Amino acid sequence: MSENDKLAIVVGGGPAPGINSVIGAATIRACLSGIQVVGILDGFSWIMKGDTSHTRILDIESVSRVHFRGGSVLRTARANPTKDPKTLAASLESLKKLGISKLITIGGDDTAFSALTLAEHSKGALRVVHVPKTIDNDLDLPDSIPTFGYQTARHVGTGIVQDLLTDAQTTSRWYFVVAMGRKAGHLGLGIGKAAGATLTIIPEEFGRKIIPLDEMADILVGAIVKRLAHGRQDGVAILAEGLVEHLSEAELKEVAGDVELDEHGHIRMAEVEFGPIIKTRVQAKLKELGIKTTLVPKNIGYELRCTDPIPFDMEYTRDLGYCAAKYLIEGGSGAMVTVQQGKFKPIKFSDMLDPETGKTRVRMVNVDTESYKIARRYMIRLRKDDFDDEKQLERLAKTAKLEPAEFRKRFSYVVEREAPPLAFNYP
Repeated sequence: MSENDKLAIVVGGGPAPGINSVIGAATIRACLSGIQVVGILDGFSWIMKGDTSHTRILDIESVSRVHFRGGSVLRTARANPTKDPKTLAASLESLKKLGISKLITIGGDDTAFSALTLAEHSKGALRVVHVPKTIDNDLDLPDSIPTFGYQTARHVGTGIVQDLLTDAQTTSRWYFVVAMGRKAGHLGLGIGKAAGATLTIIPEEFGRKIIPLDEMADILVGAIVKRLAHGRQDGVAILAEGLVEHLSEAELKEVAGDVELDEHGHIRMAEVEFGPIIKTRVQAKLKELGIKTTLVPKNIGYELRCTDPIPFDMEYTRDLGYCAAKYLIEGGSGAMVTVQQGKFKPIKFSDMLDPETGKTRVRMVNVDTESYKIARRYMIRLRKDDFDDEKQLERLAKTAKLEPAEFRKRFSYVVEREAPPLAFNYP
């Protein structure tokens, strides 16, 4: 075993169920090929400072059963080695000192970009492969291929929302559940659709960069009024946390103050209490209409990130870890690991980049699909049909203590971008 031919594994970004499965499978595959595996602790935090002491040797015995558990045995961090040429150079020098010639990075879009940059600047001295990890499901993989951790997060999140639906009905209240998803609404929509939540609001449905808080609030007020009009005082609304990033800079500062950014320049979502913010705005609007109801904000996300993986993610991530190690051992580099239709297929880093931003592309929810349109049909929220049916409009207006014309003027704008009815094309 060469002292300068070791394989290292590093985990970046937030946790996701299945990280340990990737680490375990990759380690076992490399060890069976006679390659020593070095686990780098705390992401890039230490090696980007030139500190090579925060590592551990991984072997088959130490990882043989880690795939059952959530979290990361190597821990993780959002440290960004590409932000400064000095930290980038220090990271490469640290890996060289450790005798690392092969590197597996596990993470989301930011970690993928770091992996790409390290591979480019190593000038061939370092072979790098990236394993896509995020419960947000927003890496630009081919359609229907999830990022690992997403299915477990959706499964556990669905259970939480299922209990909240029961509580809401029992206590005649509304829950506003803010689900993780920094840029895309996959997790919120997946949980909402599976659990049968009253409605789900995601950034993609608006089709534009800036979304006023009042518009989000009016969608919720309209849903509450519609439920009341049909004799129900309860509901659970799922809100994708990425909605915060679509507030204008002025409005964000107004409702949240000066918001801290992370190492990659993103809003620290934990610093923005979106649930209480939207609750306050909806309460004010309901008060104007003379409607009293209990609103309870609830964040879910941290409960999902380190939960033990479900069998789907256990199997999926062991495949990914095996393929990552095998790809490097056989001379591959500069790619992201995917398994498509049961077969390993690397996606080159160059094919992941957005030509406009130079960053890795983000996969958004496609609101033109039948899957999304079906989800919308099951939601209880204002629809164009409500304004076309005079009896329904009168009922809604009466509940809101408005004249039908006033109700139309007040709320009809929230259905302007409603998707056209679902239509099947039969042969």
